[in-house]
Amino acid sequence: MDPVALDRIIERLIEVRSTKPGKLVQLSEAEIKQLCVASREIFMKQPNLLELEAPIKICGDIHGQYSDLLRLFEYGGFPPQSNYLFLGDYVDRGKQSLETICLLLAYKIRYPENFFLLRGNHECASINRIYGFYDECKRRFNVKLWKAFTECFNCLPVAALVDDKILCMHGGLSPDLSDLDQIRNLQRPTAIPDTGLLCDLLWSDPKFLTKHDLDLVCRAHQVVEDGYEFFADRQLVTIFSAPNYCGEFDNAGAMMSCISQDNVLVLEKKNKKWVLLLVLRRFNQPLHFICVEA
Repeated sequence: MDPVALDRIIERLIEVRSTKPGKLVQLSEAEIKQLCVASREIFMKQPNLLELEAPIKICGDIHGQYSDLLRLFEYGGFPPQSNYLFLGDYVDRGKQSLETICLLLAYKIRYPENFFLLRGNHECASINRIYGFYDECKRRFNVKLWKAFTECFNCLPVAALVDDKILCMHGGLSPDLSDLDQIRNLQRPTAIPDTGLLCDLLWSDPKFLTKHDLDLVCRAHQVVEDGYEFFADRQLVTIFSAPNYCGEFDNAGAMMSCISQDNVLVLEKKNKKWVLLLVLRRFNQPLHFICVEA
């Protein structure tokens, strides 16, 4: 994809941050299809289990809340100022799924080695056909564009390993998962099946961490009041990045920042790793930075 054209798309998508939330960005159908095709090619060249290094910021569900995505970048730093890993569920429910996924795909194409997207359960045709993305594509463009996104989503990676210690995915571990090579060997492109490894979402076994010398499982998928919540003796953390979710929940949104060991903010502890959680309160409420042990 032409770098100049790509930069212009990104500029148009982010220039609305200075306007009232909810303003639509009307890219052309051809531009959006280019984003789908170019990002799909990158996804297929990269592994299903991404192996990443800190420092990197980890974000949970966005669900079409585009103004909140822009706020997140304002606080965390617009790429390439910071490296990012998103855990899926970019579309559905919110009013601006198209802007949300287009900006994320554009950043993936622009910074393929610094910006990473995992697949969530809503990056699936049978789900986003029902929960809003299909209708948004059809209303603003046509069904063919929705199908182009489906082909792109079918190529998304499903998990990431940060510094060999933090295993990240959208939903959680699967009872069918005994070895990380199972993730590496999953075939793409693929739809999400009804059963098995790709389908399993809300299950976690702490013994898996010990077996594979991991410290933490990081997942998204569920609304949590403070934007993050630890479970299983702090071996599992849920990150949710859509504050005031759907306008119905008074929840915060959070972003987890994995800080490299050489960073001055790292505190000496058991594994010499801490995480910094940036919490976005709803609307204009104060921003919170919370240091918690990983």
